[in-house]
Amino acid sequence: MQKKSLYLSLIGVAIVMGSLIWYFQKTKSELRESESLSSRTDDVPEAQSPTAIDLTDGQSVDLVVMPVKKTIAGRTVKMLGYNGSIPGPTFRIPEGSEITINLKNGGDIATTLHAHGVRMDNPFDGVPGVTQKEIAVGESFSYKLKFSDPGVFWYHPHVRTDYALESGLYANIIVTPKGSTYWSPVNREIPLMLDDIALDKNGLLPFDSKVADHTLMGRFGNVMLVNGETGYQLQAKQGEVVRFYLTNAANTRLFNFALPGAKMKLVGADVGRYERETFVDTVLVAPGERRVVDVFFEKPGEYVMKHQTPDKEYALGAVSVSAETTNPSYTNEFSVLRTNITVVDELENLMNIYLTKSPDKSLNLSLDMTAEMRKGMPMGMHSMGGGMAMSDKDMGMGDDGDALEWEDTMASMNALSNSAMMKWKLIDGTTGKVNMDIGDWSFKSGEKVKIRIFNDPQSLHPMQHPIHFHGQRLMALSTNGVKNDNPVWADTVLVAKGDTVDILLDASNPGVWVAHCHILEHAESGMMTSFKVE
Repeated sequence: MQKKSLYLSLIGVAIVMGSLIWYFQKTKSELRESESLSSRTDDVPEAQSPTAIDLTDGQSVDLVVMPVKKTIAGRTVKMLGYNGSIPGPTFRIPEGSEITINLKNGGDIATTLHAHGVRMDNPFDGVPGVTQKEIAVGESFSYKLKFSDPGVFWYHPHVRTDYALESGLYANIIVTPKGSTYWSPVNREIPLMLDDIALDKNGLLPFDSKVADHTLMGRFGNVMLVNGETGYQLQAKQGEVVRFYLTNAANTRLFNFALPGAKMKLVGADVGRYERETFVDTVLVAPGERRVVDVFFEKPGEYVMKHQTPDKEYALGAVSVSAETTNPSYTNEFSVLRTNITVVDELENLMNIYLTKSPDKSLNLSLDMTAEMRKGMPMGMHSMGGGMAMSDKDMGMGDDGDALEWEDTMASMNALSNSAMMKWKLIDGTTGKVNMDIGDWSFKSGEKVKIRIFNDPQSLHPMQHPIHFHGQRLMALSTNGVKNDNPVWADTVLVAKGDTVDILLDASNPGVWVAHCHILEHAESGMMTSFKVE
């Protein structure tokens, strides 16, 4: 009886999946009245190597979005760069400074600039329809940005983010702390932007100009990049301690960063230091997140940078360490795991107040098919959009207990899905309002707001969501009722499938802001809401 039941279940799953693929193909062909965004490389300049620009308080810098071409995995790919490079220039800025970025759009679509994680003045947040108009091709806009927090941040557009970031429009901002002992001493600091890119035989996998595609799971790339390069190479000396600023710029992929053979210490995240430094073997970085790690290369040799998943590993690049010894040596300082007393005092005090407090707000994360999609589906499948869950286990996609999606396990359906077919949702747990219709979250400046985020495992396709809040900082209080034992200020929190994560939002920056999933295709298909700080 069990075998017969399993057999019938598999037949049912096959019928459902076949029907979905049929509908996706039908709907997608109907939407193909528009053309793909241009992939031509004629008369497009070669991408340049990224540079670092040191800025001080009051300075201005010019930034231009422009088409470039780049050879990746043997294919010439038309991309977009800031000032002609991928990534764009890394800005190094002292804590407490204010600078102006004069952005000119010389690209092929409208754009803006969002300084991700920076608590800037609201008019310069770069969200079209909320804080500014889109910057049309040929037009310019000046962003006046204040940097009140030390740490690692990044900038990217907030228009068709799926296309813009996949095309290379991203770069780091390193805010150097006022205090010389904020971080432990190191020999060098190097930003590493982790990314993947989806290529076909002709270059970049095409994008539709009217809708975002791959909206079921997000656009997983098939080529890994570090600072825009495959097989990234770095030279170091024996005994050197290098601080890496890791940023995940991928559309959807989680990166689990490792450097086997080297000693690695996790010291910071999005907006500053952890309470306690810890030695680690790997560092998980979700889209939009950053991590700060100090790495000690004790012996000469070749150290391979890797992305490690439970089932697979990818080589990202390598560090070649010579037998020449470094001077000065920071071996002793590296061996110490510091406890940052000021961070502990601040965050543990907040923990004591808010850990067991009832949430002020709640969000449920889910997925629905659009009404148009349900209307056009074959008879008997209408219930799919109205509560019939299809988990990974139901679809035969492996262990349903795995709370993280590491690869595109539903390649055909994912490729055919688009933003006209399905709706990723942030649902107000009290009112039931969805995404930008929520609209009534209002907090007073200086208020601490406890928000409970639940990732519904019974949604149409449950998977992890990195939820990013603009203009404020936050910290994770607990996951599934278990206290966070090493908190840090952040701006993005990863909510795995089935998890309930309580966060504390430091609503200290006035204005109207947005929060959204940083899987870019999910944001493009609706997974965004707004809130006001008065």
